[in-house]
Amino acid sequence: MGSLSTPAHALIQLDNLQAPNLSLSEQAAQIWNDGGFMMWPLGFCALVGLIIIVWKLVDLGTKAGRTNKFLRQVDALILERKIPQALALARDSNSPAGRILAAGLERHAEGSERVMKAIENVGLIELAALENGLVWLATVSNVAPLLGFLGTVIGMIQAFQAIELAGEVEATVVAGGIKVALVTTAAGLAIAIPINIMHNYFVTRIDRLVIDMEESAQKMIDAVHATEKGASMV
Repeated sequence: MGSLSTPAHALIQLDNLQAPNLSLSEQAAQIWNDGGFMMWPLGFCALVGLIIIVWKLVDLGTKAGRTNKFLRQVDALILERKIPQALALARDSNSPAGRILAAGLERHAEGSERVMKAIENVGLIELAALENGLVWLATVSNVAPLLGFLGTVIGMIQAFQAIELAGEVEATVVAGGIKVALVTTAAGLAIAIPINIMHNYFVTRIDRLVIDMEESAQKMIDAVHATEKGASMV
């Protein structure tokens, strides 16, 4: 969450060079006004990104805690070949790993191939649930700088229109348009950078969860396969 405030604070510090007597809120309001109407879609992008980031932090944190606790317990049961107890634990677990392993353990009597197929099917569903919301986060991180660049183009158009109406080039005439161009570009990048960082963080965290679940699933498949071999030798 701190990464979201740092770029915005940098924008305010840049503006502070011109208005050192303004408070933080007044500087932020001035930046908003200087950016023109393009600040509204940029502000919407920032709000959407913030909501998704907070939601995913809570969602992944909860699921990761449940998954890690469940995997520690079920791995011990699988190593001891206590398949019925592992199945009961998986059914009672409210975690992605629990649902995946439960789907496999319920078919342990049908052979390791059926177990593997069940795990793959449910695993795809759980992976999609874990990645829910990330596509919106990626969209915001891509759209925000584009909106900033659009604001840049609009600001430059305004600057050239001012020159055309004035009939001569004066700094005061074009300053407004150029300021809009610079502010919207900086705002778009300030929104996109931390959102992109958080998107990559969530992807990495989900990958770690998936690897842990795959390792546990492989242990379960090995245990079922060993049980099959033991039964065939009897």
